Amino acid sequence: MQERYEALRLRNQLCFPIYLCSKELTRKYGALLEELDLTYTQYVVMMFFWEQGRSNVKELGKTLMLDPSTLTPILKKLEAKGYITRTRSQSDERNLTVAITEKGDELKEAALRVHDEMCGCIGLSGEESQTLYKLIAKLLANVEMQM
Repeated sequence: MQERYEALRLRNQLCFPIYLCSKELTRKYGALLEELDLTYTQYVVMMFFWEQGRSNVKELGKTLMLDPSTLTPILKKLEAKGYITRTRSQSDERNLTVAITEKGDELKEAALRVHDEMCGCIGLSGEESQTLYKLIAKLLANVEMQM
């Protein structure tokens, strides 16, 4: 390839290994999450509620970078499984409060196995994981500022 096009080689594209890594991690998570009857996105939503306990849909969407049209079917399915409740605000029916249920909270014990399996699969030390997390968060923030 001509030197002029060197930047277009896959080995020079940061996006390519990030894409492959994301795809493979999501695939691996999918296999582990089948046992919990959760999709990856449902799992991410549950992690949010294991941490927060309750929230409105707007805050959930902002934190997870998901729009309401994506969140609504996920929340309906999680509610049908008994993991969360959705309640409309009496003062403003446009506001929907979502809260984790006892059954949903109990699920986090089983989810620890998913976390442990993934940590073993990834094979990074705690320090390496923190460094990578910070770098990816920085990259994401930089990309968001350009939008």
